[in-house]
Amino acid sequence: MIPAPFDYVRATSAEHILELMAQHGDEAKLLAGGHSLLPMMKVRLASPTVLIDIASVPELSYVKVDGDDLVIGATTSHATVANSDLIQADAPLLSYAAAQIGDPQIRHRGTIGGSLAHSDPAADLPMTLVALDGTFELLGPSGTRSVKAEDFFIGYFETALEHDEIISAVRVPRRPGVGWGYEKFTRRANDWAIVGIATVAGRVAMANMGSIPARPVATEQALAGGQGIAEAAALAADGIEPAGDMHATTAYRQHLARVLTRRALETAASRNQA
Repeated sequence: MIPAPFDYVRATSAEHILELMAQHGDEAKLLAGGHSLLPMMKVRLASPTVLIDIASVPELSYVKVDGDDLVIGATTSHATVANSDLIQADAPLLSYAAAQIGDPQIRHRGTIGGSLAHSDPAADLPMTLVALDGTFELLGPSGTRSVKAEDFFIGYFETALEHDEIISAVRVPRRPGVGWGYEKFTRRANDWAIVGIATVAGRVAMANMGSIPARPVATEQALAGGQGIAEAAALAADGIEPAGDMHATTAYRQHLARVLTRRALETAASRNQA
């Protein structure tokens, strides 16, 4: 299908983005990589009258060290995140997860902030940032506020962003040398996860096990209490009842969660010993 008619304007700075959002209100949508928004526009699930292109705003695309954190600008592409020496050294889980998104074309156009703001519970980056205990910097007319990743995702395609705010940056604790694991079960290589698992430093997050990235609390508590990986992974679906769909029943997703959690935790343990 063809999207409904819309106007297009290119923002030149973060301040300009906020000005354009205030001018056009709820009728406007932000365009970065466009891989989430444009497909929705084609089937008329989204029909903005104005697209505000933020992809060329230089102050929103960067990777830098700030004390104990890595800071990544919101319009930094998935390919940059995947290939950054800083991220590979200090947050390799994030680098690896970014490399699993779509195909090379998508990774070169899609952005970290766009994926997080879209809030698809089956996506790679929301669960990864929850596992990493990341923090999002949200910029609005009143300034910048920080929201933890696990508090940012509210429901299917819903976030803590106010209507006049944007994600300006993502903060991730630096953990060089800490073991991590990542598992994703898909029908085809570029598909969304039927179930995904990300783990680092005893934290575990799961994709497509609910409306937001799920935390298997029983597994984390078991690990903290000294139980073995097999015993802890067997608890991964406790208290979590994902929806069934054409790809997997509820029971099958729960089974995948237990199997993939065990594999991810075993990988993380092996990397800790390396």
